[in-house]
Amino acid sequence: MDLNSKSVEEKIRQYRVFKSCSQSTLIGLCEVANHPMSQARLCALASGFSGGTGGTFDEGTCGALTGALIALGFLEDDEIKIKMDAKKLYDAFKKEYGSVQCGIISKNGEDKSPCVDCCVYAANEAIKLLKE
Repeated sequence: MDLNSKSVEEKIRQYRVFKSCSQSTLIGLCEVANHPMSQARLCALASGFSGGTGGTFDEGTCGALTGALIALGFLEDDEIKIKMDAKKLYDAFKKEYGSVQCGIISKNGEDKSPCVDCCVYAANEAIKLLKE
């Protein structure tokens, strides 16, 4: 699997204009990895994680993180590695942003300026883990 972080970032920035963080991150990673699931199915799968889980913002996990976690499950076959990598990704994201809660990072959805960077960060961390 050839996951180029620059290509993934370009896809995420392109999709984030009109898709959620969870959708943009998942689609960016899966498309560059040539995962066979259609974009429409990937969007549907990730849609419930938009705006924190179910749009809860203040309580929900950041969609960028959940999109990257879903991608780990699609792009890695070893369930033990997936679980370990999910913890590493979660920890790295929390260290970088101080929280995994969408509402804390985006001020309850009022400031979406960090969103694209969160998507790119989560995707890049996922790429590092997938290449290990």
